[in-house]
Amino acid sequence: MANVVVVGAQWGDEGKGKIVDWLSHRADVVARFQGGHNAGHTLTVDGEVYKLSLMPSGVVRGKLSVIGNGVVIDPWAFATEMDRLRGQGVKVTPETLTVSETATLILPVHRELDELREDRNSAARIGTTRRGIGPAYEDKVGRRAIRVGDLADPDNLEAKIANLLHHHNALRRGHGSPEADAGELLEALKEIAPRILPFAGPAWRTLDEAILAGKNVLFEGAQGVWLDIDHGTYPFVTSSNTVAGQASAGSGVGPGDINFVLGIAKAYTTRVGEGPFPSELDDDIGRKIGERGAEFGTVTGRQRRCGWFDAVMARQAAAISGIDGLALTKLDVLDGFAEIKVCVGYKLNGNPVRRFPPAQGDQAKLEPVYETFEGWKGSTRGARSWAELPAAAVKYVRRVEELVGRPVAMLSTSPEREDVILMRDPFRGR
Repeated sequence: MANVVVVGAQWGDEGKGKIVDWLSHRADVVARFQGGHNAGHTLTVDGEVYKLSLMPSGVVRGKLSVIGNGVVIDPWAFATEMDRLRGQGVKVTPETLTVSETATLILPVHRELDELREDRNSAARIGTTRRGIGPAYEDKVGRRAIRVGDLADPDNLEAKIANLLHHHNALRRGHGSPEADAGELLEALKEIAPRILPFAGPAWRTLDEAILAGKNVLFEGAQGVWLDIDHGTYPFVTSSNTVAGQASAGSGVGPGDINFVLGIAKAYTTRVGEGPFPSELDDDIGRKIGERGAEFGTVTGRQRRCGWFDAVMARQAAAISGIDGLALTKLDVLDGFAEIKVCVGYKLNGNPVRRFPPAQGDQAKLEPVYETFEGWKGSTRGARSWAELPAAAVKYVRRVEELVGRPVAMLSTSPEREDVILMRDPFRGR
């Protein structure tokens, strides 16, 4: 028995969907522990494409799935995604899915506040998905949130809504927006409650029982380490902790029950939205990488910014998140390049820098220092063993391991689930 945490080692969109699907096929339980429906996974199973944004990837495989207390849940998005998956033949029932009764709800006022803030001033824009994630987390920390379990307590729900709107309506007035109506919100929540309440329960107990029974649990993270609210490129980050440590706090499982942390990283780097990106390629090479890698967001459809692999950021992410091994994805996108570069350091005001600085001004001024590799002419696409890889590709992967300071446990060579070279099975632990 081993329990595995999967986190992104970059800015999200690292290809976690395929890796999580590969692992969930071998897991007994799959749990989400942070984020909301701003995150997206695309799974391809037997030619069928499933787009997930809130549901754990295990639902597609019929595995027991858990949405933990660290997730913020839009109940209307939950119902829509559930209906879509059921339309594709996926069974989503209270027997296969548990939603934490203490998870915070995303409400219409959160989405509207998100939009008001993003539209107020282009210079101050963070580049959020406008789905209300940040405002919902704010209310959670402010101790005025409405949680899943509150939907089962209509006698107290009205008072909770009044308390919430006391805060939100002041903000709305400040933005010149009409106040939200408490009665409308109450009726909307009463209407949606039957769609989510059958799934509500003590998620921590579901996971505790699974672990005590010796089952393999897969903890599925959203976004990436560099979007972490504490450790990321602040303020251009998400509103939750995306590091592996959040798997414990966001699901109710002790840290001693985590046996392996797998960090997902592309063989190059991408990011969506605003913020610093030292190795970004705003040229034909960057556009070529984006086209080959189909770099468009699962949730937003936004085009991703592309650049060379940043080993400094990956190494720092590995340290912060306690990564035991890497899953390197989309190696095949680099097929055919005459030369490939890796960022191995920075210069700041002409001085060498070996870490990503915390100050926003410094981040914007970083100049990448590159190490150049010879590209490979052969194809890596679909390879399932080292012997099938061109020698230059093997050399590139080995150098990435050295620079990041972590071994590559899995190497993905196409979007297909079984096109993986496995060096170390995460479910066997450290």
